[in-house]
Amino acid sequence: MRASLASSIAVTCAAVLALPVSSAAPAAAEVLAQPPAASALPPAPDLPGSTQSLPLGPLGPSSRAGGPGEQGLPRRDVKPFSLVGVVWDDPRAPLHGTVQVRTRATGTDTWSQWQDVETHNDEHGADPDSAEGTSRALRGSTAPLWVGDSDGVEIRVRAEAGGTGGAPPLPAGLRLELVDPGEGPEAQTDTEPVLKTEPGTGTEPGTGTGTEVEQVAEAAPPQTRTATAPAGATAAVAPADATSAAVAPEAPLPPAPTPAPAATVPAAALAAPPAAPPLSGLLAGLGAINSQLTPYAAPWLPALSKEATEAIASYLPPFLPRTPTSGAETQEPAKTPVQAAAAPYIGPRPAIVTRKGWGADESIREKTFVYTNTIKAAFVHHSATGNNYTCAQAPSVLRSIYRYHVLSSGWRDFGYNFAIDKCGNIYEGRAGGVDKPVLGAHTLGFNTSTMGIAVLGTFSTTAPPAASVTAVARLTAWKLGLHGINPKGSVTLTSGGGNLYAKGTKVKFNAIAGHRDGFATDCPGSLLYGKLGTARTSAASYQGR
Repeated sequence: MRASLASSIAVTCAAVLALPVSSAAPAAAEVLAQPPAASALPPAPDLPGSTQSLPLGPLGPSSRAGGPGEQGLPRRDVKPFSLVGVVWDDPRAPLHGTVQVRTRATGTDTWSQWQDVETHNDEHGADPDSAEGTSRALRGSTAPLWVGDSDGVEIRVRAEAGGTGGAPPLPAGLRLELVDPGEGPEAQTDTEPVLKTEPGTGTEPGTGTGTEVEQVAEAAPPQTRTATAPAGATAAVAPADATSAAVAPEAPLPPAPTPAPAATVPAAALAAPPAAPPLSGLLAGLGAINSQLTPYAAPWLPALSKEATEAIASYLPPFLPRTPTSGAETQEPAKTPVQAAAAPYIGPRPAIVTRKGWGADESIREKTFVYTNTIKAAFVHHSATGNNYTCAQAPSVLRSIYRYHVLSSGWRDFGYNFAIDKCGNIYEGRAGGVDKPVLGAHTLGFNTSTMGIAVLGTFSTTAPPAASVTAVARLTAWKLGLHGINPKGSVTLTSGGGNLYAKGTKVKFNAIAGHRDGFATDCPGSLLYGKLGTARTSAASYQGR
């Protein structure tokens, strides 16, 4: 019994310390009952990356700033960049028209064809009455577009053809944003597993089949190499009979042929789980862990078995009830993790690449965290950044989107709570803790009591890979399960205002919904939206339903 108790506590301490970069500090702060806004992590050291902001000018005699016509820039040489977008002064002013760009690959004379940039992006953002939604830093913006390593650009913005009243004016202050993600954190192949870098045998563009449901439901998790703990921490991080499976950023090597098993707790401990240790004992145990697993040192959160996930839930400190941040949802008592663990359906926690792992520069975001009260539903999005990226480039795509959201668009942080690449790798998004109800900026009017998941790519006419759909199912099975939500069920949310539902309207949604369910938009693309039923069924299965 003593051995079982010691082993269980070791697993618990290791699991709490394995919380992602932005989760460990807030968790400790909540145990000590400190205000959440005062418990943000200090900024990490500055990371490379840059943004070029170029004002657009008239391209024709009928074009003028703030007026109808065409604006843009002729071909020009610029500093290297990989992602483009267009911003303007007034976030409430829509861009009625088209934005097209073409770029030149770095070090070559090869120019791309004209590529469309998604102009309808205002529906991805903070709720209208929230502090973030009314910030003076906000600007209107298009969706970002990933173009790869480039050093030349040409852009044209055309107002849509008008009716009897003429063409609507282009918004004032149009600027082209060219984002260089910089280099990611150095790969530590001796202590980190590798990312899955090629999509699995699922749905590739234009090759959907009638067996897709079975492929997604039965798909194996992304293949990974076995993680080796940092020196001095091995005994504390993993029990002797378990090996953690995890993922880490930017790896040139292919994945191992067989995935490593998820961490487990001993059967004896599960049969008779010990009572949660006192706070002093738990903190003492955490302090004994090697200092390399302190905030900003862990690039990944390892996968756990269903049993280990449920066992750990009872040790997590309760989430304190808070006043709704946007006024869009009535106050609800927050479930404690003990209550959540008592629910019989929590999916196994998947492996998650932390913000540290994909190289987020913590110095550019707001330094406080904002939370909602619970998680009742997940809204699935596509990033609309295009599909021209490799999985090894996904961390660079995330760093670029992050810079565009914060520095170009004026948001407080990365908009989505999580991101998923075409290989099924899962990434932490907005800071505050992957196990916490962090308030995102992803579904205008319905950010309260929800989480936003962005699948990297554009899926209006291209089918999403099966690995991505499976990752949506695994992530929602875990996160919704922590809050007692059935992925195949429905929930009622209150609108904070939007173009489909007026503020205060109560709306019934699927627990796993598409962005278009709450706002008149193409997002998450017709072909990804068509796979959400599969994700619901698979997520419920992972929960054991």
